[in-house]
Formats: sequence, C-alpha cells, structure tokens
Amino acid sequence: MKKIILICLAMLLAPLTQAAPLFKEGVNYDVLRQTGTAKPEVMEFFSYYCPHCYQFEPIMQSLRADLPAEVAFVRNPVSFLGREMGPELQRAYALAIMLKVEDKLTPILFDLIQVKRQPPKDRAAVKAIFEQIGVTAEEFDGAIDSFAVTGQVAQYDRNTASLNIRGVPSTVVNGKYLVKSESLKSQEEYNQLVKFLLSKAD
Repeated sequence: MKKIILICLAMLLAPLTQAAPLFKEGVNYDVLRQTGTAKPEVMEFFSYYCPHCYQFEPIMQSLRADLPAEVAFVRNPVSFLGREMGPELQRAYALAIMLKVEDKLTPILFDLIQVKRQPPKDRAAVKAIFEQIGVTAEEFDGAIDSFAVTGQVAQYDRNTASLNIRGVPSTVVNGKYLVKSESLKSQEEYNQLVKFLLSKAD
C-alpha cells in the first residue's frame, strides 16, 4: 500500500517538476558577489539614453507589479551613457525620487530621447521638464544640487562600480545575482527567474 501511495505521489509531482523552469548559474544568471543584501531587493540599472532600456520598460513594470510586497524595487541610473548629460539625468532622477514625481518624469524623458529624438541639452531643459510635471522653478533650483540629491547620485555610482555594471539594462537580485535576460524567452520566465533568485538561500 505504501509503495502505491509513493508511486501516485510521484506521478502527481512529476508534472509540477517538469513545469518548473530549471535555472542555472552561468546560463540564466551570474553570481556577482558572495554576500547579498540584508533584505530582498531587485535593482535595475538603466539609462534614459539606452534604447534597450526603453524597450525593456514594459517588462520591468510587469515584474515590479508581480513582486511580493516585501521586496524592494530600486532603479539605478548610470552615468556612462549620454556624455555630459548622463550625470545630469542621474541627478534629475534622484531629484524626481525625492519629490515623488519619478512616475511622471520617466515616461517624458524616454519619449523625448528615444521616440522624438529631442534629448535635453542642458540643465535648463531638464528644469523645464520638471516645471512641466508640476515642480516649481524654486523647488528645482533649491534641491537639484542639495546634499540629499548629491549623496544619492554618489550612491548610484558606487552601486554601478561595486557590481561592475558595464551595460544596461541590467537587473541585479539581492545585490548578488545578475539576471542574464538574453537566456529567457518570456515575461513569465523572467519573473520566475527573479523570484527564484530572491528565494535562493546560498
């Protein structure tokens, strides 16, 4: 009887095992460091000047909506694209996060740079975009070079350097695992891999 129960159990579990994707180190993800973050986290490295980041937006938004509530989703703009405006838009992103207008700023910048091909040329152009989304000129001028924004920009650069990020978009899970998105075939598989990495104990 016990043998029959075990056989039935194996038959029931077999489809589940086959359905679950088998993710492998070096194929689907790389290990960047041995210790990870204290709390679960998904960090996306991106640039408004990166066409692939623009195309990747729906994937990242879907992933963000699918993450468990306890998982922090963090975006890290890089400075190595966009020449002198790369660092300027890093700073703009940090300011947008501080003022809670990132959800308005990001679509506008991606549209200007990737669709209309009209990237902002200087800080005055960036300031005009902030005014467009409801931030006054006084608010912008008073905060864009503030200690808080400057410190956050420095943190973006530290994250990029410490994880040796050289291309975007890049997704790092728990400060430890780099997702190899080219190995994945669907949004579902992407989300499954991220959740797999979030749950890894080693």
